[in-house]
Amino acid sequence: MKSITINGSQRESVGKVATKALRNAGMVPCVVYGGDKPIHFSAPELAFKNLVYTPDVHTVVIALEDGTKVNAILQDIQFHPVSDRILHMDFYQIFDDKEVMMEIPVRVVGNSRGVKNGGTLRIVSRKLRVKAIPVNLPDFIEADITEMKIGAKMYVTAVMDEKFNILHTDNTVICQVRTSRTAVEDEVVEETEEGAEGAEGETAAEGAPAEEQAG
Repeated sequence: MKSITINGSQRESVGKVATKALRNAGMVPCVVYGGDKPIHFSAPELAFKNLVYTPDVHTVVIALEDGTKVNAILQDIQFHPVSDRILHMDFYQIFDDKEVMMEIPVRVVGNSRGVKNGGTLRIVSRKLRVKAIPVNLPDFIEADITEMKIGAKMYVTAVMDEKFNILHTDNTVICQVRTSRTAVEDEVVEETEEGAEGAEGETAAEGAPAEEQAG
């Protein structure tokens, strides 16, 4: 999984007054859990744009002024209800040999047979929660819908991988192809094509004697 580095400053004071002063200065108060003790730090709001305002997921390297570097993942984020500015962020420290849970986006690929026949693709699960050691966390989970017919559903069992565990029940639906007014079943299309070929053959057979008589 790709990683983003956030350069921050460790916070000595974590009270309301100090927190408000940080926000007024365009800084975001943050805390990292999961280690020996919580690490409080702050960083400019703009430093988080590639982490927060994107459909992709990343691990984070928090680099502090004293040279400390902490590997982490984003755990929680609070936004202002009106301005939508970032108010606070929680991170969780990760270690190379310990599994971590994370929500991974699903990337749908392929051109469904059912959609070609007029069906509608409905994506049910845009993210899946997985558990793995950091090095095995995928950037995304690929769901190939090429062979999906009208009425078909894709379950999480279709995208399982040995490198990570999907923390959903086997009957969790990723996507499905629904029918529509203009939809045509695969079998109907095939029968129509065969019927057309048969009709052409019959026409040619019927016309042959007439041509021979004319000759």
